[in-house]
Amino acid sequence: AVTQVEDILVQVGRTGKLTPVAALRPVEIGGTTVSRATLHNQDEIERLGLRIGDWVTVERGGDVIPKVVGVVNEGEHWRPPHTRPFHMPSQCPECGGHVVRAEGEVNWFCVNANCPAKLRESILHFASRGIMNIGGLGEALVNQLADRGMVKNVADLYSLTKDDLLNLERMGDKSARNVLDEIEASKKLPLERVIYGLGIRFVGERTAQFLAEHFGSLDKLAKASEEELCEVEEVGSKIARSIVDFFGEKRNRQVIEKLEKAGLQLEQKKARPKDGKLAGKQFVLTGTLPEMTRDEAARLIEEAGGRVTSSVSKKTDYVVVGSDPGSKLDKAHALKIKTIGESELRNLLH
Repeated sequence: AVTQVEDILVQVGRTGKLTPVAALRPVEIGGTTVSRATLHNQDEIERLGLRIGDWVTVERGGDVIPKVVGVVNEGEHWRPPHTRPFHMPSQCPECGGHVVRAEGEVNWFCVNANCPAKLRESILHFASRGIMNIGGLGEALVNQLADRGMVKNVADLYSLTKDDLLNLERMGDKSARNVLDEIEASKKLPLERVIYGLGIRFVGERTAQFLAEHFGSLDKLAKASEEELCEVEEVGSKIARSIVDFFGEKRNRQVIEKLEKAGLQLEQKKARPKDGKLAGKQFVLTGTLPEMTRDEAARLIEEAGGRVTSSVSKKTDYVVVGSDPGSKLDKAHALKIKTIGESELRNLLH
């Protein structure tokens, strides 16, 4: 159908991505009234040559979100005289946070980790296994905490009380205590976990380890320039720019201040030994080990100079396999990487 674009709005998704959406003069397509259509990104708007006020062709297929497929500029649908161009906002429409576009990317993102649009995703990432390991914080509980305004950022988790949790649905005394115990235990996890948990774009587990080792504290990392960041192993200009943007957002720095007051480890206790028995070796853990927990195994490996990562790659030297291993074992076989059990790991350590 052909209709007119009355405005272009911007929606913020759960990852902080900004998506322009055409607000249309309502039109019927296939028995359904359509008043919104996705425009994907700024580049797509420029490709279409679209201005606010233009007449456009809109397409809808099945349950797919309607999309603008072209500008109409002929017959009775000549471009009106008072159309205007669209510009992506410099501030997030949800929270007012700083908006950035990484070099070479088509999408714009809000860098405020506290943005309400991505709050649930931020908390689930922060609490997940392998990061801050707060197992009791599942999706249902996080949704309740966010919906009731009890948690507005990840640092608010450390202010929750037993009474707060008991007011939630399906939360008994034992469950509340378990969640609080896990939140308390997460305070002892190393700096690299906190850096990874902050959800800085392009900063994964391995990069977080390098940043923690290089700077030694979150304060030094937050003050680092792009040039200083590029000195870190495997950090290029794209990652450096993303880190600078993240810490340049005032609200993110306020969260870090709250995390410090809560007692998290924001300094690296000791550097990984460079001459240990496992120096230079990279490990991946999968399955349940007979006697050690995976966290204990990871700590022993790192104390011996080794590195533990979450995914198997060509750089992996050993995959330590317990019972009920996951797809990591299959990938290890595919890449012909040596697999060992707990007893062989102990032999390497001694």
